[in-house]
Amino acid sequence: MRKQIKAYIVLPCYNEEAVLYETCRQLLEVYEDMKRQGLISSSSRIVFVDDGSRDRTWDIIEELEEQHAEVCGIKLAHNVGHQNALFGGLMTVREECDCAISIDADLQDDIHVIPDMIKKYSEGCEIVYGVRKKRDTDTFFKRTTALGFYKLMKVMGVNMVYNHADYRLMGRRALEGLSQFEERNLFLRGMVPLIGYKSDCVYYDRNERFAGESKYPLKKMLAFAFDGITSFSINPIRMISTIGTLSCIFAIIMAVYAIVEKIMGNTDVGWASLMCSIWFIGGLQLLGIGLIGEYIGKMYKEVKRRPRYIVEKFIGDR
Repeated sequence: MRKQIKAYIVLPCYNEEAVLYETCRQLLEVYEDMKRQGLISSSSRIVFVDDGSRDRTWDIIEELEEQHAEVCGIKLAHNVGHQNALFGGLMTVREECDCAISIDADLQDDIHVIPDMIKKYSEGCEIVYGVRKKRDTDTFFKRTTALGFYKLMKVMGVNMVYNHADYRLMGRRALEGLSQFEERNLFLRGMVPLIGYKSDCVYYDRNERFAGESKYPLKKMLAFAFDGITSFSINPIRMISTIGTLSCIFAIIMAVYAIVEKIMGNTDVGWASLMCSIWFIGGLQLLGIGLIGEYIGKMYKEVKRRPRYIVEKFIGDR
């Protein structure tokens, strides 16, 4: 008889009171369907991780846990951000489950491919990525910037799964591997492929958000992308060095040109060209200093070794 899998579905939540009831209802339907198929055991759980929400998110999680034996809740002591909250949830349950599926609480990722993930895990895959088939529902700006981000990460030498966010299944071995990554600047989309082990993908169409508003406006998306680049690649610093070298070569060429023109008597006092040169070189210097400062800032966070998250409370039957 095939061993039934103890699977935990982990959902980081931040101010998600508008979607939690519906999210839980739909997940319970999928949960019961997988139990009937014999894919998962009755000891599998749905785990909501409250990332220091300011609305009724935790109150609703407590209510759902009282109503449904399959529901658990993790309350973090304060807001630590999506990546840390997700990491905290996975690390809290890693010793309790055979595999854990991470998914956002907004119902945009198709939960009906979770059985396919479980099947691939049963076939020996330790990591199964949820990958979007297409981006037709995105705006032109979001689709273009997302495409540019994945291409840029590839150029920077970061191994990422194209069109994959944080919807994935990880087996216990993969979770143990993830626990060995000690950096404080988390970028899970880049970290998980580094674990290794056999992996596969399931493809799905992304839905519209059921309710509430996105927790990733443009400012946060840009910051997240920049964190991903600087956490996994030193190529930006190398690029700055290359640009600085080319600028010096260009400056030497222009100096030779200016001397030749001066000897030939063809020069006039040029305020505009002087100002452009100053602004150009000054901009390059500030850009280089800022980029180096970003890396120094990351090192500052790493050497302090502060905890990524602190669990205040766990509710539910594990």
